[in-house]
Amino acid sequence: MAATTNSPIPVKRLEQIAADACNSALASVEYYEHPKTAQWNETIIQKMLKAVMSEATQQGASTPMYKFAINSTIVQHVVPNSQLNKSIGTSTGTQADSTEETKVAAPAKNGTAGRRGMHSATGGYWNEKTDGMWSYKYDGEAKGLDVVIMLIWIAV
Repeated sequence: MAATTNSPIPVKRLEQIAADACNSALASVEYYEHPKTAQWNETIIQKMLKAVMSEATQQGASTPMYKFAINSTIVQHVVPNSQLNKSIGTSTGTQADSTEETKVAAPAKNGTAGRRGMHSATGGYWNEKTDGMWSYKYDGEAKGLDVVIMLIWIAV
């Protein structure tokens, strides 16, 4: 996590905003489903953006004193045991009783089907006194995914 001494919102509050956005967007999610990740990311970003803009806007002002950019990345890290050896897709052939199913891989020794690594880095050239960035990792282990969020603010 980058230095956040100039954050327009206290870091503890940023953590709560990010956790709330992830919990809200992923409340009904049971496991990682790639076709749904774009909507999950969009929901997380919009909820965070609304909250940080609201909290960074001074009383009586119509807009915040900062521009914000938010990046949300969802990473599949395990296949939950509840989904192992279940169908994840069905395609029907020309005959009514002909189907093809794809099964999730059998579990490894630790009870999961595998873990994926990820590394991300960001840099910027800006005024270090007024601009900055902050990152957060949402641990969605029970859902077989993690969310990595990055917030950038630039003073207007």
